[in-house]
Amino acid sequence: MTDSTVLEVDDLSVTYRSGSGEVPAVRGVSFGIAAGEKLGLAGESGCGKSTMALAMLRLLPKSARMTGRILFDGDDVLDMTWGRLRAVRWAGASIVFQGAMHSLNAVQRIGTQIAEPMYLHEKVTESEAQRRVGELLEQVGLPTRRADAFPHELSGGQRQRVMIAMALACNPSLIIADEPTTALDVMIQAQILTLIESLVSEHGIALLMISHDLSVLADTCDRLAIMYAGRIVEEGPSQRVFTSPNHPYSAALSTAFPTIGDPASRRNPGGLAGDPPDPADLPTGCAFHPRCPSRLEHCSSVVPELWPAGDDTRAACVLTLSDQGRSLASTTKETV
Repeated sequence: MTDSTVLEVDDLSVTYRSGSGEVPAVRGVSFGIAAGEKLGLAGESGCGKSTMALAMLRLLPKSARMTGRILFDGDDVLDMTWGRLRAVRWAGASIVFQGAMHSLNAVQRIGTQIAEPMYLHEKVTESEAQRRVGELLEQVGLPTRRADAFPHELSGGQRQRVMIAMALACNPSLIIADEPTTALDVMIQAQILTLIESLVSEHGIALLMISHDLSVLADTCDRLAIMYAGRIVEEGPSQRVFTSPNHPYSAALSTAFPTIGDPASRRNPGGLAGDPPDPADLPTGCAFHPRCPSRLEHCSSVVPELWPAGDDTRAACVLTLSDQGRSLASTTKETV
């Protein structure tokens, strides 16, 4: 962990307890984010992305068991007392949830909701809070007078801007954006993404952005991490991962978008058949092998690690290894 590292996740696993046994949602995930860096986390629904987001600040239900380390400014979130954790939430790290209408209080004015974390963490006066609320609304492109509005009086894009203003209220060093543009039209989505990117750069905030849309993350983030069946299967510079992926799953995600102006790609869209595996019934070996168009014979028994794949990229796929390395992997990394 360097002096500039805001968040470091080390071998994080999250398991849910259910009536039929334990269900692994996140399995041995590790990554780090430095101040001012933007990391995108992509994958299909059910791959563990939102569980990751909630785990960062211990917002998971009691049925979840977490192991590993989540270091925020050097302190392990999993070992924090409740008092210390409450102090970190909003003031140190904040979350922009998907679906702003469900995240905002329908019977409180938005100015009151934006000011609430200021009263809790900074002990500001009412006049100071109102001034700060006005500044935050202007930063996210809303007029100050909208502080008196209720959530239902705002459009979807405006409500999402309010959520971003709330996330910035106490000057956090980390923002976690979980599907921040879900259900927004394309034009508003572009505005929100541009806003997040500019605010993060302006304030030097570390950003973890989570989405199923690989193209959105590639345009917004510095680095990408591709998640499948609770594990990161590829990680590297965003444009490198998007345009020249090493893992077959990353390649399938990147080809799922038609090329504008290319009728052939519109008539023959890419993509991937099937669905991610049930976390309670994961396949042996590489979890992606039942859907993989490039699978090898031993992919059903080898559990791949994140091996170097060139250009500061790592991929959990035996295809990134030499023939000798593949042979070694098949004999040394077997499913337990």
